[in-house]
Amino acid sequence: MQGKVKLENVTIVLHRPKYSENIGAAARAACNMGIKRLKVVAPENYDLDKILKLATHAVSPVVEKIEVHDNLYDAVADFHYVVGTTARMGGQRHVVTSPLIIAEKLVPISANNNVAIIFGQEDKGLSNEDIRFCHILVNIPTADFSSINLAQAVMIICYAIYNAGADERNKNIPRLASRHELEGMYAQLKDILAKISYINPENPDYWMLKFRDFFNRIQLRAREVSIVRGICRQIDWYGNKCFQNGKKRGK
Repeated sequence: MQGKVKLENVTIVLHRPKYSENIGAAARAACNMGIKRLKVVAPENYDLDKILKLATHAVSPVVEKIEVHDNLYDAVADFHYVVGTTARMGGQRHVVTSPLIIAEKLVPISANNNVAIIFGQEDKGLSNEDIRFCHILVNIPTADFSSINLAQAVMIICYAIYNAGADERNKNIPRLASRHELEGMYAQLKDILAKISYINPENPDYWMLKFRDFFNRIQLRAREVSIVRGICRQIDWYGNKCFQNGKKRGK
């Protein structure tokens, strides 16, 4: 028996959209595929009349429930799995997959976890800072002309998610750590690794990218995040204790 993506656990996040019309068209595309949760982050324009005009009357209940946030972290903090969309490849964009593959991957994840799909600004997409909040990136393959309208991109991803199915071997994945829990762990890990000179304190975020890639592949649970943070606290405590003992011996 095939499973399907649990659509009520999937949210479309539009990061810094420039045009209200694109928000409405994206909302309509998501609703066409059964996804009715949307968040908008720091929009340049948010004209409800223009949004509703492109969304159509049938989608107005969804539009009226759109959550608007000032920054991306607040928008995704409570999600357990975050997918970022990207047209650019290479550089810091290491783990990139296709719409069909990510859609299948979301079948077991979505059963017990809230999933966010982030779409960046129309002309710039997601920045390197933005993608640090993502577990994985998805790229829509195109021919020579690679420019895709925001609403078109939303439709392609949502269509793949709506049609995804998994066989019996793909069991439900337990609740993962939220983005807020992960970012707390990364901040603590960055601090302790800088203190012991494992990473360069002058540019710690760059050196943390490998740790983010590593932990994203593991898909940590909340309890596992607590274990990592406990280890960091113990290392910090032990380092301070050794320092204090050294000061006493030096008197």
